[in-house]
Amino acid sequence: MDRMPSLFVSHGAPTYALQPGEAGAHLARLGQVLPRPRAVLVMSPHWITRGIALTAAPAPQTIHDFGGFPPALYRLQYPAPGDPQLARAAADLLASAGHGASLDPRRGLDHGAWVPLMHLFPSADVPVIQLSMPADLDPASAWQLGDALAPLAGDGVLIVGSGSLTHNLYEIREGHEQVERYAVDFVDWMREAALALDRERLVNALERAPHARRAHPTPDHYLPLPFAAGAAAGDAPVEMLPGGILHGVLSMESYLFGSTGVPAVTTSPAR
Repeated sequence: MDRMPSLFVSHGAPTYALQPGEAGAHLARLGQVLPRPRAVLVMSPHWITRGIALTAAPAPQTIHDFGGFPPALYRLQYPAPGDPQLARAAADLLASAGHGASLDPRRGLDHGAWVPLMHLFPSADVPVIQLSMPADLDPASAWQLGDALAPLAGDGVLIVGSGSLTHNLYEIREGHEQVERYAVDFVDWMREAALALDRERLVNALERAPHARRAHPTPDHYLPLPFAAGAAAGDAPVEMLPGGILHGVLSMESYLFGSTGVPAVTTSPAR
Protein backbone atom coordinates (compact mmCIF):
# COMPACT_ATOMS: atom_id res chain seq x y z
CA MET A 1 0.00 0.00 0.00
CA ASP A 2 1.20 3.52 -0.79
CA ARG A 3 2.08 5.73 2.15
CA MET A 4 -0.98 7.30 3.74
CA PRO A 5 -1.01 11.05 4.36
CA SER A 6 -1.45 12.45 7.85
CA LEU A 7 -4.21 14.84 8.83
CA PHE A 8 -4.71 17.69 11.24
CA VAL A 9 -8.41 18.31 11.76
CA SER A 10 -10.17 21.07 13.69
CA HIS A 11 -12.95 19.22 15.50
CA GLY A 12 -14.89 22.24 16.76
CA ALA A 13 -17.66 21.85 19.32
CA PRO A 14 -19.39 18.48 19.93
CA THR A 15 -22.35 19.80 17.89
CA TYR A 16 -20.09 19.49 14.83
CA ALA A 17 -21.37 15.89 14.77
CA LEU A 18 -24.89 17.16 13.99
CA GLN A 19 -23.98 20.34 12.12
CA PRO A 20 -21.15 19.47 9.71
CA GLY A 21 -21.21 22.74 7.78
CA GLU A 22 -18.40 23.56 5.37
CA ALA A 23 -15.72 21.73 7.36
CA GLY A 24 -17.74 18.53 7.54
CA ALA A 25 -18.46 18.63 3.82
CA HIS A 26 -14.75 18.82 3.03
CA LEU A 27 -13.97 15.96 5.43
CA ALA A 28 -16.69 13.85 3.82
CA ARG A 29 -15.24 14.49 0.36
CA LEU A 30 -11.75 13.68 1.64
CA GLY A 31 -13.00 10.36 2.98
CA GLN A 32 -14.31 9.51 -0.47
CA VAL A 33 -11.03 10.19 -2.31
CA LEU A 34 -8.50 8.89 0.19
CA PRO A 35 -7.16 5.38 -0.35
CA ARG A 36 -8.94 3.22 2.19
CA PRO A 37 -6.69 3.10 5.25
CA ARG A 38 -5.93 -0.08 7.13
CA ALA A 39 -6.77 1.83 10.32
CA VAL A 40 -6.77 5.28 11.93
CA LEU A 41 -4.54 6.38 14.79
CA VAL A 42 -5.84 9.61 16.33
CA MET A 43 -4.60 11.95 19.05
CA SER A 44 -7.11 14.22 20.78
CA PRO A 45 -6.67 16.75 23.62
CA HIS A 46 -9.68 15.23 25.38
CA TRP A 47 -7.62 12.30 26.66
CA ILE A 48 -4.68 13.65 28.63
CA THR A 49 -2.61 11.22 30.71
CA ARG A 50 0.47 11.34 32.90
CA GLY A 51 2.39 9.14 30.45
CA ILE A 52 1.50 7.92 26.97
CA ALA A 53 -1.33 5.45 26.50
CA LEU A 54 -3.04 3.78 23.55
CA THR A 55 -6.52 2.32 23.34
CA ALA A 56 -6.41 -1.46 22.96
CA ALA A 57 -10.10 -2.35 23.14
CA PRO A 58 -11.35 -4.54 20.27
CA ALA A 59 -14.62 -2.57 20.26
CA PRO A 60 -14.02 0.89 21.80
CA GLN A 61 -17.06 2.65 23.22
CA THR A 62 -18.25 6.05 22.06
CA ILE A 63 -17.54 8.46 24.92
CA HIS A 64 -19.90 11.44 25.30
CA ASP A 65 -17.47 13.56 27.27
CA PHE A 66 -19.49 16.79 27.34
CA GLY A 67 -22.56 18.24 28.99
CA GLY A 68 -25.44 20.58 28.29
CA PHE A 69 -26.01 19.68 24.65
CA PRO A 70 -29.15 18.48 22.80
CA PRO A 71 -30.26 14.89 23.64
CA ALA A 72 -29.74 13.83 20.02
CA LEU A 73 -25.99 14.28 20.49
CA TYR A 74 -25.87 11.72 23.30
CA ARG A 75 -27.67 9.14 21.16
CA LEU A 76 -24.94 9.19 18.52
CA GLN A 77 -22.65 6.20 18.38
CA TYR A 78 -19.51 5.58 16.37
CA PRO A 79 -19.06 1.79 16.56
CA ALA A 80 -15.74 1.52 14.71
CA PRO A 81 -13.70 -1.54 15.68
CA GLY A 82 -10.45 -1.16 17.55
CA ASP A 83 -7.15 -2.80 16.62
CA PRO A 84 -5.23 -4.13 19.64
CA GLN A 85 -2.48 -5.50 17.38
CA LEU A 86 -1.90 -2.06 15.88
CA ALA A 87 -1.89 -0.52 19.37
CA ARG A 88 0.94 -2.91 20.34
CA ALA A 89 2.85 -2.06 17.16
CA ALA A 90 2.47 1.66 17.87
CA ALA A 91 3.68 1.14 21.45
CA ASP A 92 6.73 -0.72 20.11
CA LEU A 93 7.56 2.16 17.73
CA LEU A 94 7.26 4.65 20.57
CA ALA A 95 9.46 2.50 22.79
CA SER A 96 12.11 2.33 20.06
CA ALA A 97 12.10 6.14 20.02
CA GLY A 98 12.48 6.33 23.80
CA HIS A 99 8.83 6.89 24.68
CA GLY A 100 7.23 4.36 26.99
CA ALA A 101 3.56 3.71 26.29
CA SER A 102 0.91 1.62 28.01
CA LEU A 103 -2.11 -0.11 26.49
CA ASP A 104 -5.59 0.59 27.87
CA PRO A 105 -8.04 -2.24 27.07
CA ARG A 106 -11.06 -0.32 28.41
CA ARG A 107 -10.75 3.23 27.10
CA GLY A 108 -13.14 4.28 24.33
CA LEU A 109 -13.05 7.14 21.81
CA ASP A 110 -13.70 10.69 23.03
CA HIS A 111 -15.49 13.29 20.94
CA GLY A 112 -12.24 14.71 19.62
CA ALA A 113 -11.76 11.35 17.91
CA TRP A 114 -15.22 10.17 16.88
CA VAL A 115 -16.87 13.46 15.89
CA PRO A 116 -14.57 14.24 12.92
CA LEU A 117 -14.38 10.56 12.01
CA MET A 118 -18.16 10.52 11.65
CA HIS A 119 -17.74 12.85 8.67
CA LEU A 120 -14.54 11.28 7.32
CA PHE A 121 -15.62 7.63 7.53
CA PRO A 122 -19.37 7.68 8.29
CA SER A 123 -19.76 3.89 7.98
CA ALA A 124 -17.48 3.42 11.03
CA ASP A 125 -15.89 0.44 9.28
CA VAL A 126 -12.25 1.54 9.56
CA PRO A 127 -10.54 0.36 12.78
CA VAL A 128 -9.56 3.20 15.15
CA ILE A 129 -7.06 3.43 17.97
CA GLN A 130 -6.50 6.55 20.04
CA LEU A 131 -3.24 7.90 21.39
CA SER A 132 -3.42 9.88 24.59
CA MET A 133 -1.88 13.32 24.95
CA PRO A 134 0.79 13.23 27.67
CA ALA A 135 0.34 16.04 30.16
CA ASP A 136 3.86 17.37 29.61
CA LEU A 137 3.58 17.50 25.81
CA ASP A 138 4.87 20.59 24.02
CA PRO A 139 4.99 21.36 20.27
CA ALA A 140 8.52 19.98 19.80
CA SER A 141 7.74 16.70 21.55
CA ALA A 142 4.40 16.49 19.69
CA TRP A 143 6.34 16.64 16.42
CA GLN A 144 8.69 13.92 17.74
CA LEU A 145 5.76 11.65 18.63
CA GLY A 146 4.36 12.05 15.12
CA ASP A 147 7.78 11.29 13.65
CA ALA A 148 8.13 8.18 15.83
CA LEU A 149 4.81 6.84 14.56
CA ALA A 150 5.37 7.86 10.92
CA PRO A 151 6.35 4.32 9.82
CA LEU A 152 2.71 3.31 10.39
CA ALA A 153 1.71 5.56 7.48
CA GLY A 154 3.73 3.28 5.20
CA ASP A 155 1.61 0.38 6.44
CA GLY A 156 -1.67 2.02 5.52
CA VAL A 157 -2.47 3.79 8.80
CA LEU A 158 -3.98 7.27 8.65
CA ILE A 159 -2.42 9.33 11.47
CA VAL A 160 -4.75 12.09 12.66
CA GLY A 161 -4.16 14.97 15.03
CA SER A 162 -7.56 16.26 16.14
CA GLY A 163 -7.56 19.68 17.78
CA SER A 164 -8.50 23.20 16.75
CA LEU A 165 -6.62 25.82 14.77
CA THR A 166 -7.91 28.42 17.25
CA HIS A 167 -9.35 27.58 20.66
CA ASN A 168 -10.28 30.34 23.09
CA LEU A 169 -13.17 28.81 25.03
CA TYR A 170 -14.04 32.03 26.84
CA GLU A 171 -14.45 33.94 23.59
CA ILE A 172 -16.31 31.06 21.92
CA ARG A 173 -18.86 31.08 24.74
CA GLU A 174 -18.99 34.86 24.71
CA GLY A 175 -19.88 34.89 21.02
CA HIS A 176 -18.97 37.47 18.40
CA GLU A 177 -21.23 38.83 15.68
CA GLN A 178 -18.29 39.33 13.32
CA VAL A 179 -15.07 37.46 12.72
CA GLU A 180 -12.37 38.84 15.01
CA ARG A 181 -9.30 40.24 13.27
CA TYR A 182 -6.90 38.47 15.62
CA ALA A 183 -8.30 35.08 14.58
CA VAL A 184 -7.85 35.93 10.89
CA ASP A 185 -4.26 37.08 11.45
CA PHE A 186 -3.39 33.94 13.41
CA VAL A 187 -5.00 31.63 10.86
CA ASP A 188 -3.22 33.35 7.96
CA TRP A 189 0.17 32.91 9.67
CA MET A 190 -0.57 29.29 10.55
CA ARG A 191 -1.79 28.48 7.04
CA GLU A 192 1.46 29.73 5.54
CA ALA A 193 3.50 27.67 8.00
CA ALA A 194 1.40 24.53 7.53
CA LEU A 195 1.33 24.66 3.73
CA ALA A 196 5.12 24.99 3.74
CA LEU A 197 5.42 22.14 6.28
CA ASP A 198 7.76 24.51 8.12
CA ARG A 199 8.92 22.62 11.20
CA GLU A 200 10.53 25.62 12.88
CA ARG A 201 7.42 27.78 12.58
CA LEU A 202 5.00 25.01 13.55
CA VAL A 203 7.04 24.07 16.62
CA ASN A 204 7.44 27.70 17.71
CA ALA A 205 4.04 29.06 16.64
CA LEU A 206 2.75 29.65 20.16
CA GLU A 207 5.64 32.07 20.73
CA ARG A 208 5.90 33.62 17.26
CA ALA A 209 2.51 33.66 15.56
CA PRO A 210 0.46 36.87 15.88
CA HIS A 211 -2.03 36.75 18.77
CA ALA A 212 -1.01 33.16 19.54
CA ARG A 213 -1.79 33.33 23.26
CA ARG A 214 -5.22 34.76 22.55
CA ALA A 215 -5.90 32.11 19.90
CA HIS A 216 -4.63 29.40 22.30
CA PRO A 217 -4.73 30.39 25.99
CA THR A 218 -3.74 26.76 26.62
CA PRO A 219 -1.73 24.69 24.13
CA ASP A 220 -3.68 21.43 24.22
CA HIS A 221 -5.82 22.01 21.10
CA TYR A 222 -2.79 23.25 19.14
CA LEU A 223 -0.52 20.28 19.83
CA PRO A 224 -2.28 17.84 17.44
CA LEU A 225 -1.10 20.06 14.56
CA PRO A 226 2.68 19.54 15.04
CA PHE A 227 1.89 15.90 15.85
CA ALA A 228 0.23 15.37 12.47
CA ALA A 229 2.91 17.39 10.67
CA GLY A 230 5.65 15.34 12.35
CA ALA A 231 4.09 12.15 10.99
CA ALA A 232 4.29 13.46 7.40
CA ALA A 233 6.99 12.68 4.86
CA GLY A 234 9.47 15.56 4.65
CA ASP A 235 8.56 16.37 1.05
CA ALA A 236 4.81 15.82 1.45
CA PRO A 237 2.59 18.24 -0.44
CA VAL A 238 0.10 19.91 1.89
CA GLU A 239 -3.54 20.69 1.21
CA MET A 240 -5.83 22.97 3.19
CA LEU A 241 -9.40 21.92 3.99
CA PRO A 242 -11.45 25.08 4.54
CA GLY A 243 -13.95 25.32 7.35
CA GLY A 244 -14.43 29.01 8.00
CA ILE A 245 -14.40 30.72 11.37
CA LEU A 246 -17.38 30.00 13.62
CA HIS A 247 -18.62 32.14 16.51
CA GLY A 248 -16.26 34.86 15.27
CA VAL A 249 -13.16 33.17 16.72
CA LEU A 250 -13.23 29.37 16.18
CA SER A 251 -11.33 28.32 13.07
CA MET A 252 -12.40 25.02 11.53
CA GLU A 253 -9.52 24.92 9.05
CA SER A 254 -7.71 21.59 8.65
CA TYR A 255 -4.59 20.35 6.81
CA LEU A 256 -3.77 17.19 4.90
CA PHE A 257 -0.05 16.42 4.85
CA GLY A 258 0.32 14.35 1.67
CA SER A 259 -1.83 14.93 -1.39
CA THR A 260 -4.65 12.61 -2.40
CA GLY A 261 -3.81 13.27 -6.04
CA VAL A 262 -7.48 14.04 -6.61
CA PRO A 263 -8.63 17.68 -6.94
CA ALA A 264 -11.40 17.31 -4.36
CA VAL A 265 -9.76 19.35 -1.61
CA THR A 266 -9.49 23.07 -2.16
CA THR A 267 -6.45 25.15 -1.30
CA SER A 268 -8.24 28.49 -1.44
CA PRO A 269 -8.31 30.63 1.72
CA ALA A 270 -11.37 30.49 4.00
CA ARG A 271 -12.89 33.27 6.03
